[in-house]
Amino acid sequence: MDIKVLDHGFVRLVETMGGDAGVVEAARVSYAGTSKGEEKDRKLITYLLQHQHMTPFEHAILKFHVKCPIFVARQWFRHRFAAYNEISYRYTEIKDDFYVPSRWRAQDVKNKQSSVTAPTLDHDALTRACQESVEKAKTVYHEMLKAGVAREMARMVLPVNLYTEFYWTVNARSLMNFLSLRADKHAQWEIQQFAEALAEAFAAKMPWTYSAFLSHVWKGENPKLHTEKEKLCATPS
Repeated sequence: MDIKVLDHGFVRLVETMGGDAGVVEAARVSYAGTSKGEEKDRKLITYLLQHQHMTPFEHAILKFHVKCPIFVARQWFRHRFAAYNEISYRYTEIKDDFYVPSRWRAQDVKNKQSSVTAPTLDHDALTRACQESVEKAKTVYHEMLKAGVAREMARMVLPVNLYTEFYWTVNARSLMNFLSLRADKHAQWEIQQFAEALAEAFAAKMPWTYSAFLSHVWKGENPKLHTEKEKLCATPS
């Protein structure tokens, strides 16, 4: 499963282990129980989430291959209950993939951690300036390499809109925590796009858990997830 994000990024689901059935099995082992059929198993998952019995969700694992701008990755890596392996530009030369937005946001004067839409900005000029800065950085980087500078030092001239890649192995409990924070409107817009892609993969591989998560746990604000939640709430159980 490969989901394109931003201009050059992606979220690729590599493999999964456990899934919804794994959550049920982990929960019922407490009293030596097994599956009791889809209806009761789905109700069990809902009960676990409603009452915050979260450890069974640690037995469902998803492994992703992610390509995102470095500034997004630095926010992503703050979620520590997961395993990461990132490409190293000490060992390999960069690919010429940089995130260059076509629309720019202004600083939110009420919240220093947030931004707001800014229709009065000269978006075309700002995009050109960003592209020019990237081209200059790339030129200096390649000139340094040609002059014999080590990759680990030449990379210092590169901006944080350079794309990086990493493998991310995460359990369903930690993934739901990530979505609660990073799919919310208060998160930076760019990482929200990646969170939405993760939610799509999560829904495909663990539909019972994802449905219960949206219906009973999700409290954030995100147009895409909000629409999905409304559909779930409108569907008789």
